[in-house]
Amino acid sequence: MTAKRLQLLEQVLDHRQPDLTVAMAGVHKEHNVSAVLRTCDAVGVWEAHSLGQAGKLTVRRTAAAGVQRRVALRQHEDIAEGCRRLRERGFLLYAAHWSERSVDFRSVDYTRPCVILLGQELEGMPEAAAQAADAHVTIPMVGLVASLNVSVAAAVILYEAQRQREAAGMYAHPRLDEATRRETLFEWLHPRIARYCRQRGLRYPELDQEGHVIRESWERIRVSPAQT
Repeated sequence: MTAKRLQLLEQVLDHRQPDLTVAMAGVHKEHNVSAVLRTCDAVGVWEAHSLGQAGKLTVRRTAAAGVQRRVALRQHEDIAEGCRRLRERGFLLYAAHWSERSVDFRSVDYTRPCVILLGQELEGMPEAAAQAADAHVTIPMVGLVASLNVSVAAAVILYEAQRQREAAGMYAHPRLDEATRRETLFEWLHPRIARYCRQRGLRYPELDQEGHVIRESWERIRVSPAQT
């Protein structure tokens, strides 16, 4: 661990946007999921969601550049139920979907807590997701193609969201609560120890200013787990 690496991880965490997320409805191809997650990481999305997939999605390690360790992927087997849960958390749902009520993707407010809903490239947005959406947004095109690849569409919309949030000063200060920030930093720095602690219901040991585990704290937790 170097001071430069620690500073980089802290900066990344301080730019995370817990109220901006992506939900992929029916998207299951490994390269598409991986590419969307990579863009999520690039613009500071805290976590992403998969709707309508029963099995565990595979993330291509090379395509995602290890991003699966930095952007959690939450899975919801039922699309309507997944949308309902996101709405209960206070998110607006913006579906990348053409309909009679579609608007230009740049005309909606991404500074509000929001979910960008994405459908499959060929089959489009599942009806359950389209009906649950607060708005339908489209990316203007003047060529012959009818749609963009889902990962490309995600990147275009997410960077508009980043632009709006940057202008509103939402990247200028940390937006994660301190407990979440501290726990996540530990997991990024020391994934093996974090996994050990989670499996045994232990709290994470303390870190020094350079990001190293404080030996006394670690030994105290291991010796007296009932008191942690």
